[in-house]
Parts: sequence; structure tokens; C-alpha cells
Amino acid sequence: MIFCEGQASEPDYLNAVKRLPEIRANTAISLVIDPSYGLPMDLVTKAVERLHRDPEIDECWCVFDVEWPQHHPHLDRALRLAAAEGIRIAVSNPCFELWLILHFQEQAGFLQTRDAEAVSRQLDGRSGKRLDGAKYMPLRHDACERAMRLATRHERNDSNFPDDNPSSTMHELLAAIESPRD
Repeated sequence: MIFCEGQASEPDYLNAVKRLPEIRANTAISLVIDPSYGLPMDLVTKAVERLHRDPEIDECWCVFDVEWPQHHPHLDRALRLAAAEGIRIAVSNPCFELWLILHFQEQAGFLQTRDAEAVSRQLDGRSGKRLDGAKYMPLRHDACERAMRLATRHERNDSNFPDDNPSSTMHELLAAIESPRD
């Protein structure tokens, strides 16, 4: 089960992942879009409630952004609650559009949210928040490798969350989805 804060780009992307034949054949993904939009702590709280109510959930993930220059409130609390409850987090810093950028190119420099959105739109040619997720699927492994290189660089430089801009752990979510199941 994946809880998602965004109402357009994140669901469009994750629904494209769900439609991949190799995923559709091996994995059942339930995607919950948070109608309150934008607050990671609320998203994690809803995920905890759902996880406690539904014993059929194998894994529970929350997908959200950090945002720059003004971070979402209570990010540290959201991460601690998620860790305590066994909920995995796919967080992009500054925003999900950084993850989209990584499908096309390296992004090593700091980005504010509005800059990441502009670069992302320039790279894929979209005018709004909605995206053609199928356009990204052939490039997702390149994005994973770029995100892992960023993580290695931040670890080497001792750049910790939320000062690890740019970064994304979306590759961890994709690895969980695409890993072989028993």
C-alpha cells in the first residue's frame, strides 16, 4: 500500500509503475492519494491507522516531499512515527520533480522547489502537474542509479536529512515493488 501526498504527478507516475506488465503480474499495489494534500505528518498518521486496521497489507509506504525554501511542518516527527510503525518512506528533496529530473539527467546542485518544477517541465515538455508516466518507465533504472549516487555523495559528505538537497529515496520504493516475490 502506498500513501501519496501529491494529487497529480506522483499518482500518475506510480500508476504507470503499476501498469508495467512485470509489476502487474507479480504485485498488487494499492495507491491512496491524500485528499488533504501536502502534510507528511497527516499522511503518515493515516498510513498508521490503515496499517493497524488491515492485516492484509504486506508493506506500507508514504511518498512525500521536503519542499524548499519552506519545509513541510513536522517532517522529523513524520519520519520518526513512520520508523516506529514500520512504514517506509520515499521522500524527495526538495520535491518529487527532482525524482523526475533524475530520469533524464544528473542533478547534483541544490534546488528550490520552484526550480525543480521548472527543470522537470522543461525536460519532459509538460505544462502542468499531470505527467505521462509511461514516458518515464523506460528511464526509471537510470533515475535509480542517479538517486543512489546522490545518496552515496551525501553520505560521504555527511549531509543529513533535510540538508541532503537534492536527494530522493524513490529508488527504494521501486526496488521494493520490482523485487521478486515468493
